Amino acid sequence: MKIIDKVALLYVKDGKILSTRSKGKDKYYLPGGKREGDEADLETLAREIREELSVDLVEATARFYGTFEAQAHGKEEGVLVKMTCYTAEFEGEPKADSEIAEVVWLTCRDMESVSPVDKLIFGDLRERGLLD
Repeated sequence: MKIIDKVALLYVKDGKILSTRSKGKDKYYLPGGKREGDEADLETLAREIREELSVDLVEATARFYGTFEAQAHGKEEGVLVKMTCYTAEFEGEPKADSEIAEVVWLTCRDMESVSPVDKLIFGDLRERGLLD
């Protein structure tokens, strides 16, 4: 079994969560990405958020939310994504950058448009009363 190690930002505002769609992809993904080398979680998250959204993570506001695992979207059976999630504030206005085609605000009504691991996260956020 292969595990893809990723770190993601959960930024919820007014019952909606900030999400992205990469160029050439058909699903939305939470902003974040894969660790490079021996990066710590927040180093990975800050780098990925800067690359994808052109904003600066305020690391002092980062709080661990949870870790979720699911089948990796678009990969062969048995390849899992382990998504370590943080809430945090950022400076700047998010806009699509790098490999990102679109920045959107989603609710649970959009669950069929997100990756399997994001579905688990959306469900958890809804259970906690954070996501519409």
